[in-house]
Amino acid sequence: MRIIGGQLKSRQFHPPQNIPTRPTTDFAKEGLFNMLNNNFDFEAVKFLDLFGGTGSISYEMSSRGCTDIAIVEQFPKCANFIKKTAKEFGFTGMRVFPMDVFKYMQHCTEQYDLIFAGPPYPLPNLPEIPDLIFHYKLLKDDGWIIMEHNPNHNFEQHPNFFKFKNYGTTIFAIFTNK
Repeated sequence: MRIIGGQLKSRQFHPPQNIPTRPTTDFAKEGLFNMLNNNFDFEAVKFLDLFGGTGSISYEMSSRGCTDIAIVEQFPKCANFIKKTAKEFGFTGMRVFPMDVFKYMQHCTEQYDLIFAGPPYPLPNLPEIPDLIFHYKLLKDDGWIIMEHNPNHNFEQHPNFFKFKNYGTTIFAIFTNK
């Protein structure tokens, strides 16, 4: 795997084998970050990565100048890999919370400019994630939630749905505080 843009563009990282993740493809990451680059100043963004996995999305944010990143990942092997890789890359301002995403949301008192959620696609309560983020008021007024999902889910009727971007079987639904 590699970082596709920013200061550490092309830097590779090698997640451990047999971890329960589904990394976002380079094609989908490139499309996502092209869109984000046109809408956000990464250096001013407070970012939350739910279901951090390998840390790939957070590495992209940090490589582009974001220095306030919270990553929630419940699997210890993944959380430890993210911490180790962040240290190797010299990323600062990256905090890893090795805990359940739903417990984190319930107890979080912070608000974020950008929230990325890349849950396992078969997660039974995947459709509830945007509602929970809004319920717990985790998103700043002008912020975005980016929900990665597959074609089995459709959020276009959600009251806070803004738009979506489709990259094959990877879809990013974007929500705002309307």
